[in-house]
Amino acid sequence: MRLPEAFVAKMKKLLDEEADEFFAVYENEKINGLRVNPLKTDPGAWAKTAPFSLSPVPFCPTGFYYEPDEQPGKHPYHTAGLYYIQEPSAMAVAEALRPAPGERVLDLCAAPGGKTTQLGAMMENKGLLVANEIHPKRVKALAENVERFGLTNTVVVNETPEALAEQFPGFFDKILVDAPCSGEGMFRKDEEAASFWSPAYVEECAARQRRILESAYAMLKEGGILVYSTCTFSPEENEQTIEWLLETYEDLQLLPIAKIGGIEPGRPEWTKTNRSDLVHAARLWPHRLKGEGHFVAKLQKQRPTSPWRGRWAKSSAPKAAIRLYRQFEQEALRTERDGTFVSFGAHLTVLPERCPDLSGLKIVRAGLHLGDVKKERFEPNHALALALRTEEAKHVLDLSSASREIVQYWRGETLSTGGDRGWLLVAVDGFPFAWGKEVKGTVKNFYPKGLRLI
Repeated sequence: MRLPEAFVAKMKKLLDEEADEFFAVYENEKINGLRVNPLKTDPGAWAKTAPFSLSPVPFCPTGFYYEPDEQPGKHPYHTAGLYYIQEPSAMAVAEALRPAPGERVLDLCAAPGGKTTQLGAMMENKGLLVANEIHPKRVKALAENVERFGLTNTVVVNETPEALAEQFPGFFDKILVDAPCSGEGMFRKDEEAASFWSPAYVEECAARQRRILESAYAMLKEGGILVYSTCTFSPEENEQTIEWLLETYEDLQLLPIAKIGGIEPGRPEWTKTNRSDLVHAARLWPHRLKGEGHFVAKLQKQRPTSPWRGRWAKSSAPKAAIRLYRQFEQEALRTERDGTFVSFGAHLTVLPERCPDLSGLKIVRAGLHLGDVKKERFEPNHALALALRTEEAKHVLDLSSASREIVQYWRGETLSTGGDRGWLLVAVDGFPFAWGKEVKGTVKNFYPKGLRLI
């Protein structure tokens, strides 16, 4: 592929004897990976029986490489949220943050949702995960991926970092800043990224990254962990950005990241002051491991911060809406949802546990969208289907992933069953896929129109 001349000259100077090996990577095909969803299945066991040839990613327990001729994105398992298609080196970022169930976590630059879904799965749907994306078009993809993965502890917002910092000072235990960058690690995957690159764009990105990090620092509580990452090789956006961060906030301490599976240390010699602690950062080079490239740094805040003084969210759902949902539960489910129920128009949602008041923020998805109230009846939402386990539904229509029926249903067609059980969970090989309503022998299709197979 054709690389920008200024980029080639810069990388030759930086990498010196390594440069030939680095540029040789661009003559090969990009590396493909997927990350299995532990909320829905056991990753190791599923990988052994998967309909694709998979091999493990050494630095991500749920990550696997797949061959270039495979198409897991077109399989119904992908639609059911069993895995997320993700560039392998990107999987190392959430592994560095490793949030625990019950924590308050922020993914500040979250679209399209690869790292958000990984964090939510690590949290086992417990605690609070706020996934923010500033771009309105990209936030829609983020919300869809959160839904497909079955995340129930996640609030998707469409805000500026500054607006969030104003609302959540000193609030979060852990924050991920996967910063917008010059995308040098994307050149093999997206040639348009190469055409957009310039030295001036690198500087522009570095300036934007610093502004984002200022907001992230403000939202981190004492003892909290901040992980910063990019998919670029530029020292200006990586080591030098962390150098600036450490000099600006002296209470931040750089923590070591495990150098496994070909991950290499950061390069202190690429900082302006030759900071030796930059070896704690991580570089994932495409000529040293199977991946397109990433930079990751992990920091901890040592200084006390003023406690967050905001309000917690309260239930705002009409009693009639909750009553209709409870009726649906009794008819169709073997499980009960408890928590803070809120309504957004006709939408009934249950918020994550210990969710703050979200007033004034642009909310795209708040916790789990249970369904909609329509003329004194309750219609379950697709998100609820994907958040369930098959055994939690009273009535299940389980279709084979190799069957004609699953393709028909994916396309939005009805199915003939001969039954009359009302709401049922349509599954694929035992994994929840969508809702259906079985009336007088026919299953009416409730697979969302915007997600149907064309």
